[in-house]
Amino acid sequence: MSIAIIAITRNGARLGTQLRDGFGNGELYVLQKFAGQAGKGAIPFSGDLKGLVAELWPLFDGFVFIMATGIVVRMVAPHLVAKDVDPAVVVMDDAGKFAVSLLAGHLGGANELACRCAFITGAREVITTATDANSLPSFDMLAKEEGWAIDDLCRVKTLNALILAGEEIAVVDPTDRVRTAFHGAARLSFHDTFVEALQSGARGFVFVTNRRLPPQSQADALLVLRPRNLVLGIGCNSGTGAEEIEEVVSAQMKRLFLSLKSVACIGSAAAKREEAGLLAFAGEHDLAIRFFESGELNGVAVPSPPSAHALEAIGATGVAEPAAVLASDGGRLLLAKIKSGNVTLAIAEIRGF
Repeated sequence: MSIAIIAITRNGARLGTQLRDGFGNGELYVLQKFAGQAGKGAIPFSGDLKGLVAELWPLFDGFVFIMATGIVVRMVAPHLVAKDVDPAVVVMDDAGKFAVSLLAGHLGGANELACRCAFITGAREVITTATDANSLPSFDMLAKEEGWAIDDLCRVKTLNALILAGEEIAVVDPTDRVRTAFHGAARLSFHDTFVEALQSGARGFVFVTNRRLPPQSQADALLVLRPRNLVLGIGCNSGTGAEEIEEVVSAQMKRLFLSLKSVACIGSAAAKREEAGLLAFAGEHDLAIRFFESGELNGVAVPSPPSAHALEAIGATGVAEPAAVLASDGGRLLLAKIKSGNVTLAIAEIRGF
């Protein structure tokens, strides 16, 4: 986590120096007239705190403000977007007594950052998220720790409220991560199928799945967590646009009732490292691409016959299927190679989910 520490008083400058040294990767910004108290490496700024926050906001994962909470609220309010994208914000008082997790406590990591601040300075961390205050796990923290996506972030609040109220929540989780994380700390019942869970009489539902759910199963108190356990194997002709790749992927994912939010990465041939359309598609969905040399691709047994076109073009007997298998570390193919226009696509599921 990249951290910006901002101080506007003499004591704040000293405290900020302690935090910066303790973090090891923090940048300390100090009001110019107190820069002398911060030592070497501090970055002085004029009195334009509002301008400084606006400049730094998109550059850091976390902020520690050493000043009054009211000032911080006014400074950050114009920049807030959503709890899954906002950076962590912690506020410390000038005397270093408290480290308050103010914003993005779970997904942004402010609760953890407040604890780090407290450990370094001897302050007392102040955590106000309800599940943490009651020493209970939460579904959004579980998703963050596991690297899962969340379908509808607004429903996290509903499900966490049910945990606090002691209501039953029916869970379908083939990974068994939910059971391990909660370890009996909430009233959860575990089921093998969505239908069984929905008919259980529970007040809330949590499904861990890469599957798209039909509208009739979309209960108001249903939270869907998406393990990133799918890999797209993509081959394409030179000059293929991102729009065509998007169209093919979307159509096949929809046909197989799979969620794009569960895609972990893309696999392709090394010859496509500079393919603009493929790179643009991956960038649009924030997906990494693993590229494989033709020799690696040729070493994978796949169900489809060799491709004369791929063999002539790059010396590989195929791209989509072997790339999907390799990028999923030997996962099973959910979709054997299909060709549509300039795009070939295969989909694999990573084992262990």
